[in-house]
Amino acid sequence: MESMLNKLKSTVTKVTADVTSAVMGNPVTREFDVGRHIASGGNGLAWKIFNGTKKSTKQEVAVFVFDKKLIDKYQKFEKDQIIDSLKRGVQQLTRLRHPRLLTVQHPLEESRDCLAFCTEPVCASLSNVLGNWDNLPSPLPSDIKEYKLYDVETKYGLLQVSEGLSFLHSSVKMIHGNLTPENIILNKSGAWKIMGFDFCIQSINPSEQEPKFSCKEWDPNLPSLCLPNPEYLAPEYILSVSCETASDMYSLGAIMYAVFNNGKPIFEVNKQDMYKSFSRQLDQLSRLGSSNLQNIPEEVREHVKLLLNVAPAVRPDADQMTKIPFFDDVGAMTLQYFDSLFQRDNLQKSQFFKGLPKVLPKLPKRVIVQRILPCLTSEFVNPDMVPFVLPNVLLIAEECTKEEYIKLILPDLSPVFKQQEPIQILLIFLQKMDLLLTKTPPDEIKNSVLPMVYRALEAPSIQIQELCLNIIPTFANLIDYPSMKNSLIPRIKNACLQTSSLAVRVNSLVCLGKILEYLDKWFVLDDILPFLQQIPSKEPAVLMGILGIYKCTFSHKKLGITKEQLAGKVLPHLIPLSIENNLNLNQFNSFISVIKEMLNRLEAEHKTKLEQIHIMQEQQKSLDINQMNMPEEKKGSNTGNQIDRVFTNLGTDILTGGSDCKENGLLTNQRKGSLTLEEKQKLAKEQEQAQKLKSQQPLKPQPHAITAPVKQTKDLTDTLRENMVSLTNQSINKPKVSSSSSFSSVGIGMGFSSPVESAKRNGLNANIGFQPSGFGMAVGTTSQNFFSNTGIAGMANMNMLPAANVTPYSPVNTTATVSQPVQQSRPPDMSALDSLFGPQKPKISMNQLSQQKTNQWINQFVPPQGTNSPTLGTQMNVMGQSGFGLQGNPFFNPQNFTQPANSMTTSSSASNDLKDLFG
Repeated sequence: MESMLNKLKSTVTKVTADVTSAVMGNPVTREFDVGRHIASGGNGLAWKIFNGTKKSTKQEVAVFVFDKKLIDKYQKFEKDQIIDSLKRGVQQLTRLRHPRLLTVQHPLEESRDCLAFCTEPVCASLSNVLGNWDNLPSPLPSDIKEYKLYDVETKYGLLQVSEGLSFLHSSVKMIHGNLTPENIILNKSGAWKIMGFDFCIQSINPSEQEPKFSCKEWDPNLPSLCLPNPEYLAPEYILSVSCETASDMYSLGAIMYAVFNNGKPIFEVNKQDMYKSFSRQLDQLSRLGSSNLQNIPEEVREHVKLLLNVAPAVRPDADQMTKIPFFDDVGAMTLQYFDSLFQRDNLQKSQFFKGLPKVLPKLPKRVIVQRILPCLTSEFVNPDMVPFVLPNVLLIAEECTKEEYIKLILPDLSPVFKQQEPIQILLIFLQKMDLLLTKTPPDEIKNSVLPMVYRALEAPSIQIQELCLNIIPTFANLIDYPSMKNSLIPRIKNACLQTSSLAVRVNSLVCLGKILEYLDKWFVLDDILPFLQQIPSKEPAVLMGILGIYKCTFSHKKLGITKEQLAGKVLPHLIPLSIENNLNLNQFNSFISVIKEMLNRLEAEHKTKLEQIHIMQEQQKSLDINQMNMPEEKKGSNTGNQIDRVFTNLGTDILTGGSDCKENGLLTNQRKGSLTLEEKQKLAKEQEQAQKLKSQQPLKPQPHAITAPVKQTKDLTDTLRENMVSLTNQSINKPKVSSSSSFSSVGIGMGFSSPVESAKRNGLNANIGFQPSGFGMAVGTTSQNFFSNTGIAGMANMNMLPAANVTPYSPVNTTATVSQPVQQSRPPDMSALDSLFGPQKPKISMNQLSQQKTNQWINQFVPPQGTNSPTLGTQMNVMGQSGFGLQGNPFFNPQNFTQPANSMTTSSSASNDLKDLFG
């Protein structure tokens, strides 16, 4: 790698040194900067050609340099002859001005080391292009090595040379004397230019008379640079020491032969014996046949043969050669017209530019870029011609690479972007907007191209606005999102709202609908859809455009409309539009179809949401139920307390009338307790177990050892009856409670709300619980505010337990010293309770109480007639109908009403009586 860098460095240093040494001290360097060595030309390719620029104007030029070191081998007088010949040629070229002659921009300057002059920018000499690379830099420039002449270039180049000779022969009365490929220069645009007037001969006759030229005899002793190239010299120069204009035409024929034979001349001349060589050449020319000219195109072969004729009079003159059919090629004629474009008026130019797009595809790209494009861009200074030139320039831009477009075309297009007149310029740019956005750099797009689009949307011409709106969707994907959101969309909306043209309004909506896919979803929902409601027009086309935007947004995978937008904004806007009288049947059907799709999606989405919410609620309820369903061990230990609390609160609710709040709480709990399928299956199994429990005989309490003296069992029926009567009187004195609101149809839990002391005073245990079939209910203690007033719900902490999980009662207080003996083995007849709990319920077995005392005890709860308090019978009947009947419930057995531990805190007659009753 280092060796390559060193080699490159040495090469650059050498080239720089060559350039510096070649022009050092020459006055040309005062005004021009000399660049790299690009070609060679002139007689013997003695002139080195460099790129250059004028310091003051930065104008590109070509610098021709003759290094005097090339003639160091000659003697001084020979050097002087060579220098004089070179000077003469340049000075003559400087005096002549013609499009077919190389244009000199700075005259010849001489220094101690070199001769130099400046011309128009050039590419190479024809000799270099044909493969003669003498006096060229090393390595060889790639543009010369790979240069290939196209047919159209060859035809038009030869035509240009013919026109140059015609100018010299007819106007200047001069023969060139050394017309060779070395003296034909290809300028930067590819035009063939004549130079090398070192051996030109001026007519000695006055201009009015027939021109006559004097010819010098060939002197083989002169240096080669002081003699013309004999390979392209007419035979009469050597054989008869005469010359005329036809002598240049022979040279033209020889050049044509070399061009079609890769630079090989028709004859090779022995410079040591010129007479013998030309004599032999004369014989060959007289016998020249088609076999010698087979590489020359057939349509020009005969003309070349005439040009190479031995007799000068037979050779066509230059003017005749410009008119041969070979040069009537479309491409050659097009290039010729461009060269004479400055002579045409605007009408002729416009007609020519209109037909040019048909010709351009037939021409090679390099020819178009080098020859045609500069001529086209030069017409941009004429505003009237821009609409005719611009389509051709953009057509050329399509065939160029992005780099070529930026380098060759964009600099000339940038000023045109800002032109507003004539209006056709804007139309042409809009039609080629995709090309501009594809190949133009982003900065230039933002600064030049998009502002032109914005001007089109704001133009007063409806035609311009329509065209712009129709074209925008074709290149919307090439516009950056911020520009589209902040600049383009607002102008489209303004054009839609402010125009008085229906076509512009409809095209605005269509344009928006087509570019929706390039927009952000929330920008469409927040900006585009609300804009649709601002459109005042109700024409069918406008309504269908609005519908189209809604439908595109609704059905697009990337966009979509939320159900909130559908319900709140879109449907309320679309439904009134659908019944506009201007709509026909098909348009109405389109509206209804879209509305139905929106409604269906709205229904599906919201239904899905609600189902998900429902599932979440059910899952939460399931968790709550699972928390309620405690383990069996805890249930067994807490069953007695739960029964006592429920039954106590049952009596309290009857007396206090606090069932309203409890009913509401129970209903709420029941709504919250909706069960899943698995839970219902579990409940069914528990009910089956409950049925099995019903069919079993009541369990008999196990006898316990008596640790205290046995007291005589005392009949406390009268005492119990008196206590219940006092409780009933207290309930009568309470506020009336509507029976319709006291109980739920599903079943309630009832708890006493009287103070604990009252309950103790009346002989009732405040912790007695009641367990209905199918549920377990527990009512809070005094610390839970169940004994405050009738307005406070007492059901908030109720536990709903499956009945199947409740085992038959066993004494809770295992430390009790008194147990009940087995009184009877056969259950008593409970037919008296059938009328109380409903005929549909089975009888309830009582193991401890007799039928008569049971009926008397229940009748104590019946209030006197005339009161509105619900009777216990009614309440119990409701409980029975709602699934809370006491049928088969072992917990209602009086023998199970044992006293829990620590439940009696004070001694009273009621508590002692209860101890005697249950002891």
